[in-house]
Amino acid sequence: MYPGQQPGPYSPQGPYQGQQPSYPPLQQVPYPPQYQQQPQAPQQHLGEGEMRLDPHLTPDQRQLVLRIQQQAKTYAYGFVLGIPLTFGGAHYGVTRTPVGFAATAVGLVAVAVGLFAMTRMRALKQQLRLITPDAWRSPAAHLPGARKAATLAAYLNGVLVLLSLGAAGYLLYKGAGWGAYGNSFGFGALVLGAFIPFGMGIAAATTIPQLLRVIPAGAKVGRSLYSIIMVLATTVLVEGIKGKSPLPALIGAVVVAVCLGAMTLLGRATKRMRGESV
Repeated sequence: MYPGQQPGPYSPQGPYQGQQPSYPPLQQVPYPPQYQQQPQAPQQHLGEGEMRLDPHLTPDQRQLVLRIQQQAKTYAYGFVLGIPLTFGGAHYGVTRTPVGFAATAVGLVAVAVGLFAMTRMRALKQQLRLITPDAWRSPAAHLPGARKAATLAAYLNGVLVLLSLGAAGYLLYKGAGWGAYGNSFGFGALVLGAFIPFGMGIAAATTIPQLLRVIPAGAKVGRSLYSIIMVLATTVLVEGIKGKSPLPALIGAVVVAVCLGAMTLLGRATKRMRGESV
């Protein structure tokens, strides 16, 4: 022991006897992460055939929405392929040769697949409605303001039915000028084009009983359908301006203005039926 050194628990036990002390190898410990990233839902971009999901959906709602989107794809493919084949094939079979009826048979199968997917989609939507607040009778249904808003929304969706059926009739009428009735391909495409607004009119009609029960979901559906009609009317407006045709341009402008006003009123009606201030 060196002079002045105090004995303690850390004093050497004995001489090293010419050997160097051995130390355990150093282990490199990685730095702890600065933050832990939470797992996020898969991002859905435009062009992928998917709709952007509301980030406020619950896990059950999100799962149902994804399943509805899958069935909607099958439904769309079935009708988009089946309707032209069915009507175009029948047109070809009547005007040319009976071979066209083979395409009609294939088209009917595709339409049947689309109908089956639509049935499953409706069942899934019913499940989604059971866990969606707007699908139930409004808690403010006893208030006069909410009842008036629901009645106004029902009238607006009734106008939407008329606009949708009018758009379907307009396409069928214009098809004669386009020569769509003279060839099988054009006839099939024309029927498909007229089916889209016709189906929208049926969908809008189904929301009217909901609105009469002061269910806000009917107003939301009507607002979405009005936006589609507005896109079609904008196309008519632009074509009328390009072709220097005053009547189509006027019709398109009037329909666009009606759609914008209806969408604004339906948005306010939805808030009133929820009991929110406008």
